[in-house]
Amino acid sequence: MTDLYIQKLDPTTVDRLKDRAARRGVSIEEEAREILQQALAPTERLGKLALRLFGTEHGIELDTPKREQAQPLDLSR
Repeated sequence: MTDLYIQKLDPTTVDRLKDRAARRGVSIEEEAREILQQALAPTERLGKLALRLFGTEHGIELDTPKREQAQPLDLSR
């Protein structure tokens, strides 16, 4: 693991980080680590997000229409 030392944080940011960590009952270091991990996590694709929020485990079944292959446009005219 690599250590990270952050300088020049304004006091308001430090106070807010302390408050946030205290509300969760974790150290300031753990809270900062969680914030960085969430901010830098890969983004979730929209389809996967929809399934996670509205999938069958939530009692919702989505009917998705079958896709048909698109016909190419006739540009010869």
